[in-house]
Amino acid sequence: MTFDFDLITLGAGSGGVAASRRAALHGARVAIVEGSRVGGTCVIRGCVPKKLLMYAAQFGDAMHEARGYGWVLPEPQFEMARWAASKAAETQRLEGIYRTMLQGSGVELFEGWARLDGPNRVVVNTESGEKAITARHILIATGGSPVRDSIPGIEACATSDELLDLQQLPDRAAVIGSGYIALEFASILARLGVQVSVFYRADLPLRGFDEMLRTAIAAELTAAGVQLHPSSVPRRVQRTPGGFLLSLGEDRVLEFPWVLNATGRRPNTAQLNLASVGLQADAEGALSVDADLQTDASGVYAIGDVTNRLNLTPVAIAEGRALADSLFGGQPRRVDLSRVASAVFTLPPMATVGLSEAQALEAGLHVAVYEADFRPMKQAFIGGTERTRMKLLVDADSQVVLAAHMIGADAPEIIQSLAVALSAGATKAHFDRTIVMHPTAAEEFVLMREPVRLLPAA
Repeated sequence: MTFDFDLITLGAGSGGVAASRRAALHGARVAIVEGSRVGGTCVIRGCVPKKLLMYAAQFGDAMHEARGYGWVLPEPQFEMARWAASKAAETQRLEGIYRTMLQGSGVELFEGWARLDGPNRVVVNTESGEKAITARHILIATGGSPVRDSIPGIEACATSDELLDLQQLPDRAAVIGSGYIALEFASILARLGVQVSVFYRADLPLRGFDEMLRTAIAAELTAAGVQLHPSSVPRRVQRTPGGFLLSLGEDRVLEFPWVLNATGRRPNTAQLNLASVGLQADAEGALSVDADLQTDASGVYAIGDVTNRLNLTPVAIAEGRALADSLFGGQPRRVDLSRVASAVFTLPPMATVGLSEAQALEAGLHVAVYEADFRPMKQAFIGGTERTRMKLLVDADSQVVLAAHMIGADAPEIIQSLAVALSAGATKAHFDRTIVMHPTAAEEFVLMREPVRLLPAA
């Protein structure tokens, strides 16, 4: 059978673009379909603009701290509309780069919403009408979008998409949720002068992270003026002329002028007509894949957030490139997700690679735990209270370093470098014999000499 393309990719986000370009590099005829902006969530309405807003908040901290270092500065004032205009220009620039990269790679872009239409066939709903295209392989890389039905009435609240387009910040805000998005924006908004309250189900935020990090970020948020409400998820949200009412039970109702819905994200599969190829998503909308990223349908693959496994942009990119190499490059390979570093861009930021203590205990590992907790030089000089906390988990038998966790200035940069060492199988002895770079915060990772406790094997 003759096909129009060797590969059709649904979704021009980071993963879809990476897969398509790599496949085209191997000589494949590739089409990519996108119904929104090229670049996807991370570039247009996620990681990139979020970090730009974090930088804005960080500048406020820097100007405050500068006074302790001898600078005489006027009281700073943040203008959200000015930031939003600059952000819009930057995301437009980045989208242009993505479009140029696709064109330069020979990938044909179809702008419109796509649906599967049986094996090897995709229908694209464009402005000029529907167009059917075929391919030997189809890649689903449609990512995810904010959940808008987690609580009755929450659909009226803003998500991170809308937050990044605000022209003016509210005086007070409620954040519902305690994951990456919730805590990052709670931290950022508080630094920008908003009175923030965070509501979440658990005792501590950031479920799944190491307990040290969860405890530390709760303390840092509280110190920044954020009001935390653990074990307190609204039962209902009601829109009013002046804002929102959060019903917390037992006649407890709180009013806020603005509410951020950060209760999670859901894979974008509902409109793909999966049944036409015999696929069925799980209850969350995610697609199941094997180690080679193959779905249950022959010739149909999925990468990134749409699989709801490890929802990080670099994972989607790595998966996309590995799939292209396997299908078209004559070099089959798989992506190892066992030691993927991740960061939470709160202020201060936190980062992690490897197991948490709880996961190590659950796995029955015999682990030596090393920790450091200190006030960094920059903060100590001006009488600041922000602390840096670090942790290493080491296999007590083999001495292989299993994990590194950190909260504090530059944590993402430091943990990214340590992730290379962990991926290479570094042992505690490698850390111990490394000569430190002084004065730095990172040197503390190689100065931990005695474990603070041992986790028993099961």
